[in-house]
Formats: sequence, C-alpha cells, structure tokens
Amino acid sequence: MFQDELPIATFEMPAGLREPDGGVATATEPDPGQAMQEFHIRLANSAGRREAASLLIRKMYGWRGYAFEPSLHHDPHKVTLYAETGGVLVGTMSLCLDSEFRLPADDNFRDKLDLLRSQGRRLCEPSRLAIDKGVTKRVFASLIHISYLYSHKLHGFTDYVIEVNPRHVMFYKRMLGFSDFGSERPCHRVGAPAVLLRLPLAEMGEQIRKWGGLMEQHGEERSFYPYFFPQHDEPGITARLNGGYRANGGRDAYY
Repeated sequence: MFQDELPIATFEMPAGLREPDGGVATATEPDPGQAMQEFHIRLANSAGRREAASLLIRKMYGWRGYAFEPSLHHDPHKVTLYAETGGVLVGTMSLCLDSEFRLPADDNFRDKLDLLRSQGRRLCEPSRLAIDKGVTKRVFASLIHISYLYSHKLHGFTDYVIEVNPRHVMFYKRMLGFSDFGSERPCHRVGAPAVLLRLPLAEMGEQIRKWGGLMEQHGEERSFYPYFFPQHDEPGITARLNGGYRANGGRDAYY
C-alpha cells in the first residue's frame, strides 16, 4: 500500500473502464450515480516504491516480449514517478536528465544526440513507461505532464528524446506530437528494434496551454493533451514536485 506521503497530484475518474480503438484505456462516460476512482501521482523516493515500479515494468515488458534489465549504477540524474489508486501501483515512468552518465538512448543514437547537444539543447529521456492494462488514459497523461513540469519548468531542459519500437511510432506522433529523429536500429536493452523520436518541450507547452484540462470537451482533438492537467493547476503541482525533490535531499529518485 502506497499512501503514506502527500501526492504531487490527485484526480478522480469514474470507476469502470473500456478499451477504445488502438488499445488505449479510457474511462467510461460518467453518469450521476457512478462511483469515482481516485488516483495519486507520487515520487518513487524509497526502495520499496522503486521495487514496486520495477515489478510493474517487468510485468508489462514481459507481456510485450521485451527484455528488462534493472539499472546497475547509482544515477542521481533520474527521477521516477508512479501512479496509484486504492494503494495499488498502476503506472510508472522514469525521466533521465542528460549528465555525465549520458542518456539510455546514447547506447544506440549517440551521434544524433550529440548533434542536439552541439546546438546547446538540453536533453532528457522519458523511459521505462509502464501502465497497467485497463487503466484510464489520464494516468499516462498525468505522468507525462508532471515529467514536463519537472524537466522544463524546474530544470530548464529543452527537448524530450525517446526510443520506441517502430510499431509504436505513430502512437507517440499522434498522441504527443513527437517527430522522427533517428531511423530504426537494434536496441539490445530490450531485445527489439528502436526508432529515435524528438519533441521540443516548448512545443509540448503550447499544446498543454491550448488543450490541457478540456477532457471530453476537446471536440475533434485526438491527442492526449486534453487529458493533461489544466494550466492553472501547474503552479501547485510544480511547487509540490519541487518540495518532494528537496525532501529527498536535493537528489532525484532513481532505480
């Protein structure tokens, strides 16, 4: 059970989920008598939470047939977020900040990333994203939004880079606005091919300001941005995120 510290963000969604086209889970249409389910996003700042996050990743990677190797070195430049509901962990992601350790994507795309570095871009890489099956898409959107606030608003990073399986490329382009940056290469960490995608964080901020918080009132917009938090929630989330970072001794959580 993971409920002993204040969350960075909390939201409610109607209980009971359905699977729309594309296999992305979302909530059913609410009705006045429907029970609500509360979700919390927190920093994985203890060994138990990091191990629980690793177990969820291992389960979801195994389900897709990918290999999973836990980190072997002590990396103070990685933060791990997790989502829970009813004390059960249902989603997690890590965010790697560029440093002397470089980024996981450097294993396969060092030439591409060095090109961005030479232009003065500050890179970070969302990684080890795992959402349990049947969980509302707001969990995914919330983890990404909070990682954006952490990297861009708190620490001034400029670009997301991410390695994805080729069959998931269109999902990240359509749902978050990533673009191609490196063609297919083998990724030995997961035993599958990978493509490098890039998203300038200033562009993500524009989409959040336009669509964040609209939920089902988003009209024809098909991205995940309507399921991000509304912009007026960002100052409070950022303050709690910064407080969690400082409470952890000024070092990021990692696993």
